[in-house]
Parts: sequence; C-alpha cells; structure tokens
Amino acid sequence: MNTNESPFGPVIYSYTRAQAVADGVQVDVSKVAAEAGIRFPVFLTRTVFDAFVTVPEGVTGQDEAGRLWDIVWMLRFAILRSRPGAAGAACTRIPVAFYVRNDNRAARLVKLIATCGALDIDDPQPAITVMMPDED
Repeated sequence: MNTNESPFGPVIYSYTRAQAVADGVQVDVSKVAAEAGIRFPVFLTRTVFDAFVTVPEGVTGQDEAGRLWDIVWMLRFAILRSRPGAAGAACTRIPVAFYVRNDNRAARLVKLIATCGALDIDDPQPAITVMMPDED
C-alpha cells in the first residue's frame, strides 16, 4: 500500500481562489486592507461587494471608495477585538459589524463574517474572506 495516497482518492475537481477572482465570485481588496493596516490579503465575496460597496442607484452622499473603506476599517477592528479560542487556538471566524446606508434614510446595522484560511489551494499563506453569514 502506498502511504502517500489520500484516503479519499484523487481530486475530482477544485476551484481555486485565483479562479474565483477571475470569475468575479470574489473581489480582491488587499490594497485597501493594507492601507488600513491589515497584513494579510483580503477578499470580499461578490454578494458583499454588490450589497455594501456598490452604491445603489439614487443613493446620495455615498461612493464606493468610502463604503469599501468602512468595511475594511471595521474588519480591522473586528480582528483586533477577536480572541483566540480554547487552548490558544487561533480565531478563524469572526463577526464584522458596521452601519451602511443603502437608501436615502438612516443607516442600518450589517453583520458579516470574516474567515481566515489559506490564500489558495497551492498557497498556504493566510488570507481573509469577508462574506455574508449564510455564505460559508
């Protein structure tokens, strides 16, 4: 028996983060995140980007740069507030909350989830993905 074989057999299909970014399923916001002091690459799911970065038609006093900054800045504070889990294990899933105005009325509280995992299948460096609570 070959001990290097996976007990699950060969990989049938894989979808890399690079493919997800190329397909538009995820959006790389690492440059803005670095400006906010986050050292790891950061990605938003397309759902988060479309719902909270893209300015809805007719909404005044908003722009994409400011809305993206709000998400990344609050992600930074969520990371700073997070605590390691039991037995010193690292936090790999944290809540991110912020207020956003998607109409010309009052801003509303939005709660997202940030996860930390490998950048890609072949690159184990840490990367953060911000998603809707039901997207993981």
